[in-house]
Amino acid sequence: MTYQKRSKDQLAARVAQDIREGDIVNLGIGMPTLVANHIPASLEVVLHSENGILGMGPAPAEGHEDYDLINAGKQPVTLRKGGSFFHHADSFAMMRGGHLDICVLGAFQVSSTGDLANWSTGEPGAIPAVGGAMDLAIGARQTWVMMDLLTKKGESKIVARCTYPLTGIGCVKRIYSELATLECTPQGLKLVDLVDGLPHEELEKLIGLPIAA
Repeated sequence: MTYQKRSKDQLAARVAQDIREGDIVNLGIGMPTLVANHIPASLEVVLHSENGILGMGPAPAEGHEDYDLINAGKQPVTLRKGGSFFHHADSFAMMRGGHLDICVLGAFQVSSTGDLANWSTGEPGAIPAVGGAMDLAIGARQTWVMMDLLTKKGESKIVARCTYPLTGIGCVKRIYSELATLECTPQGLKLVDLVDGLPHEELEKLIGLPIAA
């Protein structure tokens, strides 16, 4: 069976494909930050960063980094025309006030009905606080997850029921992975697309759950 996984940049481009004109979008730390590099300059999209940026642009060209202008993952970014930066508290007011159309987050686990676990594995030495993940997951109109489908041990990160501490309940609308794009519904998973050469049945086998076509 031959199929080609999406690279991280291809996955970021797939997420960017579903962002619409006028959307206000938060990009979480990790893989989601790559989405900024794939939004067409002609598209009027306002990117928000939890540490206090509105109107964030793509990563700067090498040699043009300004480490006073960084995203929530401490990576240097650019500012689009009309963009601004401001106090952390104002940023969280935007998140909690329902002003974001979409947030794109990473995850340790997502349930088939959209429960999200993305802040702790519960292991000793794990990050001791949730940060802004709960505010984003519940505050945004849509929460999308961008992640590898399988763990390093080959286990599915999409599960019937999350075993890690929850970030939010029923908040994830879409899952973007290197093999497929899926919707989370109250009835379970629904297929949006999958990579060429990967049969539907094989995807169900990898995840261990039924997926509606």
